[in-house]
Amino acid sequence: MPKYELLSPAGDMECLEAALRFGADAVYVGGPKLQLRAGRTGFSMDALRAAAQRVHSLGKKLYVTVNAFMDSREIETLGDYGQALLDVGADAAIVADLGAVATLRRAAEKLPIHISTQANCLNDAAARAYYDMGATRVVLGREMSLEQIARLRQKVPAELELEAFVHGAMCMAYSGRCMISAYLTGRSANRGACTQSCRWRYHLVEEKRPGEFIPVEEDADGTTILSSFDLNCLDFLDQIAGAGVTSFKLEGRMKSPYYVATVTGAYRRRIDAMTGAAPAPLDALRRELDAVSHRAYASGFYFGEMKKHAPEDGAYLQDCVFVGVVRQRLPGGRVRVELRNRICAGDALEVLSPNALGLRFIASHMTDPDGAPIGEAAVPMMLFDMDAPDGLECGDMLRMRGAGTGSC
Repeated sequence: MPKYELLSPAGDMECLEAALRFGADAVYVGGPKLQLRAGRTGFSMDALRAAAQRVHSLGKKLYVTVNAFMDSREIETLGDYGQALLDVGADAAIVADLGAVATLRRAAEKLPIHISTQANCLNDAAARAYYDMGATRVVLGREMSLEQIARLRQKVPAELELEAFVHGAMCMAYSGRCMISAYLTGRSANRGACTQSCRWRYHLVEEKRPGEFIPVEEDADGTTILSSFDLNCLDFLDQIAGAGVTSFKLEGRMKSPYYVATVTGAYRRRIDAMTGAAPAPLDALRRELDAVSHRAYASGFYFGEMKKHAPEDGAYLQDCVFVGVVRQRLPGGRVRVELRNRICAGDALEVLSPNALGLRFIASHMTDPDGAPIGEAAVPMMLFDMDAPDGLECGDMLRMRGAGTGSC
């Protein structure tokens, strides 16, 4: 059986730590330039070095996105940047621009190249061309079906690794090549500055009725005619593996540590169950993925044409509220918690942990760090203590499903 890689996103060091703790085999991040989350989730070179050291200390890998489409001046500086990435310990650069691939192979030949999904590689001829240029991995175009992936796998060298997205937000444009943001705001998605214009609320204007705005399929959550589903491949991950994919990629470099931890943990358990390492009930894992903010889930194009969008599908869904992080295990069966959202005595809490699935308890005997009793914790980032069951560890997260049971 091939070794499968779970590849998680990280927009900062806190997300990186969450990804590692909850089971990622590798983490992908953006550097200080030429990545598609410009100015928002980029690591400095010093931060990349620290991230690489942390990842490597656990025997895992760090990939850096260099997937913007570049002009000639940027290509001229790319060789130095590639060498710098190699020097700080990056295990691969994720690249979309054809000229960037060639430049990095010449200037930093020891830096492995992964072809970004933005390159929309959909066939074996393209995959082989990238392989011949020196790429070690192709991140497949999101428009491919399982049948197409299997056919591609059979026709390319076995040494060429295949990676595919299996969870998270999907751009409504072909392989992420969208011009809406650039047209409306002057900020190009292909340069890392997308304003997510496809998720705005839109109205129609009739030619002879200027200034009269007509709603487009409007409901309580607004209009969502351009907003896509979220990808969720949990149920058929084994079929993606069977088609020849060995790296399962989670979207979300702009997501929170709670999101990264939850989704990484669910897919870690799914892969372990799939490979026989440890059992995990599929229903419980589905509940995990419903615990984070998401749009209606879909299977993407893996089974052919994607299902049609309905107005209500654009609404964001979330079964749980993230309420705190365990910062310290205390004597006497208690923990110290750093608050994110209000917790009241009597609330039913769920534990998000890489070591436990489905652990629940009731918030009780809450005190401030000095031991004074409190009935609620309501100030974000405050520390407080509470009773907790065995098994909670530093770094575990707490959430409430629905509205909880507290009375405050």
